[in-house]
Amino acid sequence: MSRVVVKVGSSSLTTADGHIDPDRILTLVDALAQGRARGDEVVLVSSGAIAAGLGPLGLARRPTDLATQQAAASVGQGALVARYSELFARHGLTVGQVLLTVDDVTRRSHYRNAFQTFARLLELGVVPVVNENDTVATSEIRFGDNDRLAALVAHLVHADRLVLLSDVDGLYTGHPDEPGSRRVEEVRDEHDLAGIDVSRVGSRVGTGGMVTKVEAARIATAAGIPVLLTSAALAAEAVADGPVGTRFLPTGRRRPTRLLWLAHASETKGRLLIDAGAERALVQRGASLLAAGITAVEGEFSAADPVDVVGPDGRVVARGLVNFDAAELPPLLGRSSSDLVAELGDDAVRAVVHRDDLVLVP
Repeated sequence: MSRVVVKVGSSSLTTADGHIDPDRILTLVDALAQGRARGDEVVLVSSGAIAAGLGPLGLARRPTDLATQQAAASVGQGALVARYSELFARHGLTVGQVLLTVDDVTRRSHYRNAFQTFARLLELGVVPVVNENDTVATSEIRFGDNDRLAALVAHLVHADRLVLLSDVDGLYTGHPDEPGSRRVEEVRDEHDLAGIDVSRVGSRVGTGGMVTKVEAARIATAAGIPVLLTSAALAAEAVADGPVGTRFLPTGRRRPTRLLWLAHASETKGRLLIDAGAERALVQRGASLLAAGITAVEGEFSAADPVDVVGPDGRVVARGLVNFDAAELPPLLGRSSSDLVAELGDDAVRAVVHRDDLVLVP
């Protein structure tokens, strides 16, 4: 038995005018049910809520403003899950809706609760259907696309495999329609991606494209999870781990999900400029970042926001979750711990970014 996370995009589930395509969603559900019949545990990360809401709301294309996107998601999410429930029930399977925000995979208490929920759902034989909580996510705090979400969910649930389903049957050396472009069968590391054009954009009902799928593969493989990228039409073969698509081999091992998010999927809110001594402490000793090594603060951020840590040469050397608001830091910069304790007390010398909430950027 293996645990597989399957992600399907909007363009693979809906018609051009935004309605759910009954044949496409049936093909997907049948493929996942076959996997369950073989004894696999399946988690489905499904786009399509916003796209499924376009038709009922009379919208010709995906809206660009956040409020209308959230309205479409509110209408479409119910329709999408209702259809999944109906189709999986034909196989004797129950689905459970799981809507996630960034906090659910970055805040320790949220992460623990999300893991326990998934574990219990799978123990009960339920097929979790996951989506970003588009109705409440803000433009500043969101995964950005469900490819990255799927990679983080695969790590969260301790998946054995991640399958990314798209409208293309794999990663190509160029645009799939171009003469001479060929499918890449295996990606072992970054060297195999050199020179490959991933600029193909998403459809008018989706947000992704090949760029986000390759980035999702980087996130998952960095956590030791193999990835298979292929088309939704080949879902049955992909879920069965058949010889289709493009395979991305693991490049790393498991680490805390919030660090994966920081390294690969976060949008930082500001920058902490550090001196050479602080850079050595972070890179060579794995130390926390203290106020004494910070030379300047840029941007507006609050405690617990992700920030870039920038070395004296201007290069981003790390990302981390900061423990202070931006306005609190300037009086502390460059001062020794003993001076800060004498003037402001023990609270002023806590790490600006603790080493457990910091990831180095290659």
